[in-house]
Amino acid sequence: MRARLALIISNRVCELREVVLRDKPQEMLDVSPKGTVPVLIDIDGRVLDESMDIMLWALTQHDPEKWLIPEQGSVAEMLELIAEFDDRFKYHLDRYKYPDRYEGIDSEAHRIEGALYLEKLNVNLSTKKYLFGNRVALADMAIAPFIRQFAHTDPDWFNAQPWSQLQAWLSEFIDSKIYTQVMKKYPKWELGNTAVMFPD
Repeated sequence: MRARLALIISNRVCELREVVLRDKPQEMLDVSPKGTVPVLIDIDGRVLDESMDIMLWALTQHDPEKWLIPEQGSVAEMLELIAEFDDRFKYHLDRYKYPDRYEGIDSEAHRIEGALYLEKLNVNLSTKKYLFGNRVALADMAIAPFIRQFAHTDPDWFNAQPWSQLQAWLSEFIDSKIYTQVMKKYPKWELGNTAVMFPD
């Protein structure tokens, strides 16, 4: 999702090959053996297989909404916050959302740990509309998909928490035009299919 958000906002048109992770095409594994999505191959043949790398690749070419220029704070602070969620928060998110994938996991304990990060975001958002000021920046779009996953694991629980600012921030993201665009479903790619361009 994160990579597609940046591709849309930067208008970097590419050929989209939708894959089903339980049936990964060999063509994908040949260019990125780790077998995770997203994977982007640029015009020079360089392979990017981390969503943040793809976001930065797209936005450094064209950043019309100034996602890389936060209204408040620095780019370094923004990237530091994103890294914290990519690493430490994501660790708890995965174990809360997918406890069956890990041995000896207490899903509730990881929800509690994850909630500590959400409480900090809620405090942050109590003084401004977005994470780094009163307009959207990269941090909002890089972190919101993780918060969406956390919230959707148990929506009743999430909505019952005293996080009104965070809940409003997430609702705005989910209700946005770009979210609707990025959630559009595409048919599974197979060799020989007609090319699908994204964004379309």
